[in-house]
Amino acid sequence: MIIHVVRPGDSIYSIARQYGVSYTKIIADNELADPSRLAVGQTIVVLDGTRTHTIAAGESLFSIALQYGLTMNQLIAANPQITDPARILPGQVIIIPPRTTRLGTIEVNGYAYPNISMEVLQKTLPNLTYLSIFSYEVNPDGTLRAPENDTALIQAARAANVAPLMVITNLEAEGGFSSDVARAILSSEEVQDRLLTNILTTLSEKNYYGLDIDFEYVYPEDRELYNNFLRRATARLRPQGYTVTTALAPKISAEQRGILYEAHDYPVHGALVDHVILMTYEWGYTFGPPMAVAPLNEVRRVLNYAVSAIPRQKILMGIPNYGYEWTLPFTPGSRATTLSNVGAVEQAIRVGAAIQYDTIAQSPFYNYYDQQRRQRVVWFEDARSIEAKLRLVNEYNLGGVSYWTIGRYFPQNWLVLRAMYDVRKVL
Repeated sequence: MIIHVVRPGDSIYSIARQYGVSYTKIIADNELADPSRLAVGQTIVVLDGTRTHTIAAGESLFSIALQYGLTMNQLIAANPQITDPARILPGQVIIIPPRTTRLGTIEVNGYAYPNISMEVLQKTLPNLTYLSIFSYEVNPDGTLRAPENDTALIQAARAANVAPLMVITNLEAEGGFSSDVARAILSSEEVQDRLLTNILTTLSEKNYYGLDIDFEYVYPEDRELYNNFLRRATARLRPQGYTVTTALAPKISAEQRGILYEAHDYPVHGALVDHVILMTYEWGYTFGPPMAVAPLNEVRRVLNYAVSAIPRQKILMGIPNYGYEWTLPFTPGSRATTLSNVGAVEQAIRVGAAIQYDTIAQSPFYNYYDQQRRQRVVWFEDARSIEAKLRLVNEYNLGGVSYWTIGRYFPQNWLVLRAMYDVRKVL
């Protein structure tokens, strides 16, 4: 895999010639809507695959490795018939392996709303281990409000050997996480028993694989109540063969203050559940100042703490599949607009913006002026930022990743993921 960053004067045809790959393949792999128009700074993923090279007079393995951006060891490993690297002959044909070496097998979770396009879902499922269907909302009395038509997603997931997870949240009907709803559940064992019975019934009737608990904005003083609920939940679900996953706020220390963080007890979750999903995104958010949604330097701070408190293979690192656009200068209380990663690039092309890359945040961004002459800034994800995040999985020896959400199809993400890792299937 090669990630090419578009330079002035580049075209898909010149990029294809540069890497010796068919331009039609590049267009198809990246699903480019209009390949005749590119933005400076845009990423193009080139899947080089396995090729052959016919040795010419005067060439050495070293010069050939240099030519293809490989190491000598990579070249020799791909050609075990070469017993003496110093003795190669003109006319001899050797294998040129892909530049990207797979880093192992990981688990991949994707969150989806029931209204996801079935076409997008079908294209995405081969890349997933788990599909977390968002969401069953808990009522204060332990009953559940079901999402519409999760059955279709469950059936599609299982048909693709993807494990469907039932997600429960403390969201209110009108939207927003409710600390009071969480307290009503966590403070009553009777309500918890009713809730867990309803969950087990739903898991069985709908043919779910496991449960994903996403309780957010739990009152800090309810921390131990939440821990006790997890003990009860795992004690009832695991003997029935169901897995339990929790979604956790991105903490950088055990003492981190704030209602989003304090009730999420990393060591207890890590000891009890099968997986934890770290919500390592939303540094740049709807009502916040412009910045990357998931800056790599901030994600690292979370991982540094997380691996000290949670078994590494239980951790699924969150990756955002969206970007934001802000008006400048930023006014506190103003609202950013959400846009897809593909849409961000298409807009850059449309307005003639050059995409830049922040090397600290490891995220792309660009500025432009809209029709009202207001300055705008867009932060999003591209192939470079996705690769940087996925390399953290190998660096920290994590279990895998979790995408929020898979509703907007982002071809380059899946190209990069498949080039770097194999995806584990549990079904």
